Amino acid sequence: MLRSDFNFDLPLELIANYPSEDRTSCRMLALNGKDGSLSDKNFYDLKDFLKPGDLLVFNDTKVIPARLYGKKDTGGACEFLIERMISQTQALTHIKASKSPKTGQILHIDGGYDFEVKGREGDLFLIETVDKGSLLDILYKVGHIPLPPYIERPDEDLDKDRYQTVYSKVPGAVAAPTAGLHFDENQLSELKKMGVNMAFVTLHVGAGTFQPVREDDIMNHHMHKEFVHLSDEVAQQVINTHKAGKRVIAVGTTAVRSLESAAAYALETKAENEIVPFSKDTSIFIYPGYKYKVVDCLITNFHLPESTLIMLVSAFAGYKHTMAAYKHAVEDKYKFFSYGDCMFITKNENASNDLPPSA
Repeated sequence: MLRSDFNFDLPLELIANYPSEDRTSCRMLALNGKDGSLSDKNFYDLKDFLKPGDLLVFNDTKVIPARLYGKKDTGGACEFLIERMISQTQALTHIKASKSPKTGQILHIDGGYDFEVKGREGDLFLIETVDKGSLLDILYKVGHIPLPPYIERPDEDLDKDRYQTVYSKVPGAVAAPTAGLHFDENQLSELKKMGVNMAFVTLHVGAGTFQPVREDDIMNHHMHKEFVHLSDEVAQQVINTHKAGKRVIAVGTTAVRSLESAAAYALETKAENEIVPFSKDTSIFIYPGYKYKVVDCLITNFHLPESTLIMLVSAFAGYKHTMAAYKHAVEDKYKFFSYGDCMFITKNENASNDLPPSA
């Protein structure tokens, strides 16, 4: 299966550099996975696609101000992007500098804080606060919101609020679970009154989510690891929803990866139920041919060409339906990526048979 199967032409002007005026005012392209039919809607129309007893599954991770700027002892500039918190004082991080720092080197962060490079793990550097102070405290004092690489502007005050879901709770992400950015408090309240149920998982999104697929054959691609926490309560909510004949609706691809990882673990451990509690790393890679185990509908933004995320969507809606929907979105000038518009997708039960030309 080739990476190029998932390519499409995207005019630069369709990349959203700023969020919509109101969270719920973005556009929403509804894709019926059964027949591939499309309808142009707005996100405030979401209630028309939901039914009492449906379960919305959100990712309650909270974006931390994970980008830092500083200097080396030589005076050379360096830029940090925290990938993953290891402890209160240590983190794995990407470091941009004219020359890679060495183990034991002290790096000086703007604001008067120092980090020591403790070692490397692949392309990432293990850093530790020199005075053993709280890394999270330092980030909240001098860190910047880590906007995605395709938003070509510095972070601004508005990003502190809008690059964060209204239900964010657990600090640790360096990228937002962007499908959730469209919900506001009023809409969540209205959906609850309708009888729509809600559950929360935690997956701390890493910068690896933006890493391109470099292998021509996607089967050779290795996914980055991210930690998932899916509680016993959430697993039971999923089980009860399906027992009642209702739908599990994932809000974003990170919710998908959390749910499907827990379902895969249930199969691996030969559990009695379709899904079990799950608190561990996942590197699940979902691409066409994959058979979804628990997710019935998906709310998701529009993704990068040739990305693992468009592959995940293609596995859910079917390759032909997905690429046709993206073609429509480009022609109808939907906005793309983190601050862009979104889709509501009903699962294509035959998606595993709808494969790219190279498969």
